Amino acid sequence: MPGLLAVFRKEMADNFASKRFLIMFALILLAGMSATYTAAQAIRTAVPTSSSGSTPFVFLLLFTVSAGMLPSFTSFVSFLGPLVGLSMGFDAINGEYARGTLSRILSHPIFRDSVINGKFLARVGTIAIMLVSISLVLAGLGLRLIGVPPSAEEILRLLFYLIIAVVYVAFWMSLAILFSILFRQAATSALAGIAVWIFCTFFMSMIAGTTAQALVPVDQQNPQTVIAQVDASMAISRLSPVTLYQEATGIILDPSARTLSPLVMQSEQIGMVPGSLKLGQSLLLVWPQMVGLVTMTMICFAISYARFMRQEIRA
Repeated sequence: MPGLLAVFRKEMADNFASKRFLIMFALILLAGMSATYTAAQAIRTAVPTSSSGSTPFVFLLLFTVSAGMLPSFTSFVSFLGPLVGLSMGFDAINGEYARGTLSRILSHPIFRDSVINGKFLARVGTIAIMLVSISLVLAGLGLRLIGVPPSAEEILRLLFYLIIAVVYVAFWMSLAILFSILFRQAATSALAGIAVWIFCTFFMSMIAGTTAQALVPVDQQNPQTVIAQVDASMAISRLSPVTLYQEATGIILDPSARTLSPLVMQSEQIGMVPGSLKLGQSLLLVWPQMVGLVTMTMICFAISYARFMRQEIRA
């Protein structure tokens, strides 16, 4: 595909040199360092260093434990990750239109699909490098604070978590690229992306609960209706990528989590279902969530690709 590598290199260089990327990188890094430091202090208080060899999966707690009012690192990624993706894609195409550079690029021997593919791949690569580098910094900080090295399974679980996080942020980036193609104004595409993010983050759970109550009313004489209503609420909330990311992350980074059902989780908390899952079993449990995130990302990019290939581009 002529021109793909040139577009990829140019977009990667622009991404790493852009001020918006540096600001979001610094924001997530500082938030992650704060969350890791407070989590490490809580771990050192609850788990003495002398018994570190007998306590499994302590290292994973650095990324999932929230101490005080500060959320965990995974919660920060859940909240700030969409902003990173939206900031990287809201002007990917309409920004070229506004600057008048898109027609110049296509006047060279570069295919039109090389432009959209190169922009998408470069942004996915930038997201992956950012999340991996931040996670390595936080892992080193946590290792220095708690003195407990990660096991092989913990490293694999962190690797799969990074894959999920990259796909999650890439979905919002592909959605922003779609809006940048549908709307000629960068401000309009940015507002559309933020509106979707606000809806999925703050309102989707409320709408899912209300809709489930209307579809499956609870009968006090039949306890099965309670389970049916919870299942319906969960099914509706899984239309949101935020819910898919949170469920997949909760299972991958918490080996003691054996189910996604909140009713069964309550029984686990009182000790009715002890033990932990192996990595393969955790992956099987969250495989639908992972496939859902990848599918959403590919659908957004496929629509963007088809729309961009049919657009009229004038000098």
